[in-house]
Amino acid sequence: MKRKYHRLWIVAMAVGLALAFMAPVQAAETYQLGLSLAITGPTSDAGNPYSKGAEDYIRFVNETKVLGDAKVDCPIRDDMYETAVTKRNFEDFLDQEMVLFLSYATGANQALAQDFNEVKIPVIPASMDKSLVGMSEYIFLPIASYSHQYVGVAEYVAKNHKGGGVPKVAAFIHPSAFGRAPLEDFKAAVAAGLKLDLVEVVEHGKDLDNSALLQRLQSKGVQYVLCQTVQSPVATLLNDAQRLGMTAASFGEAGKITFMGAHYTGGNDLISLAGSAAEGYYWTTAYHVTSEKGPWTDWQLDMAKKYERDDKTANSHNYACGMMAAQVAVEAIRRTREAGQEVTSATLYETLNQMNGDKAFESLAAVGPVTYGPGDHMGVDTVQLYVVKDGAFQSEGEPFKPEFIK
Repeated sequence: MKRKYHRLWIVAMAVGLALAFMAPVQAAETYQLGLSLAITGPTSDAGNPYSKGAEDYIRFVNETKVLGDAKVDCPIRDDMYETAVTKRNFEDFLDQEMVLFLSYATGANQALAQDFNEVKIPVIPASMDKSLVGMSEYIFLPIASYSHQYVGVAEYVAKNHKGGGVPKVAAFIHPSAFGRAPLEDFKAAVAAGLKLDLVEVVEHGKDLDNSALLQRLQSKGVQYVLCQTVQSPVATLLNDAQRLGMTAASFGEAGKITFMGAHYTGGNDLISLAGSAAEGYYWTTAYHVTSEKGPWTDWQLDMAKKYERDDKTANSHNYACGMMAAQVAVEAIRRTREAGQEVTSATLYETLNQMNGDKAFESLAAVGPVTYGPGDHMGVDTVQLYVVKDGAFQSEGEPFKPEFIK
């Protein structure tokens, strides 16, 4: 009898040890993401801090055990804003069993849209080109599209212009799919009744002096320049306008030019590049800025301090963009685990599509909740208008939805 119980005890111990060895394997599960973006290249002034934001948030998740003992692995690759490199990175990440892709450029997302459809993987891009959600049902924009933001500043011009007549505007855009993204929606808004006269579309080059361009626009009576590019060419434009005495001292000042822009054209990083020339610059985004104090500022600056980022990175809205993209991905993983489901591309896709109503996701980075659903893959629906006053971006009014975007 004793030998019988002894044998049972040995069996029980063996089973217990087997379970003990199995448990850590399950608890230590790692979920694979991948991020490809322009850390160097034509839009690196946005991509570089974006990459740091994503990297820091993933480190924070793993160190503070947001997912318990499970971890997230998110290798970051520099694609230099080259679509072919992005494609290679994407394929490498798939070989590593990636369950969600953090992508970047408009052109690369357009080129890879069918790949996303074929492998059925959810994608959160840094690009907010509205056309992307029509090209792939697996793309989830983090915030309101470039079109929403660009038309938003245009609506502000139409509503607040005091000079009489139809305001004359010019578009100053990046020479890429990203730069051209909102133009058709802008033109459609004008056709639908937005009272603006688009005088010229300028695809900027690498010019270090915009004097001839500014003089030409002024000779055509242009009163507002609406920018869709990144900060560095906007800073050059603003500095040249200030040197030539063309910058409006107040919104819509007669005989002068008021400069405005969408998302990647502004933020605290623009002020560090343009200095006093940025005064009076109007800008839309769906992100909070650290020049306005609140819990979002504490959250962003504490994160940057924890990982020893410099002040320029810490105060960049592009740093916040990278954090929020990673944040949404991790939240989808957390909710999928909480529902008792295996974390796969398919279950994450379903989880993201349920992120609405009482399941909307509140991120401290954005001015509104992140919501997705079947047929609605634009995260934050509202945008905030900011203007540089006394050397800092300050809110102009409350977050809003542009009226001329369907």
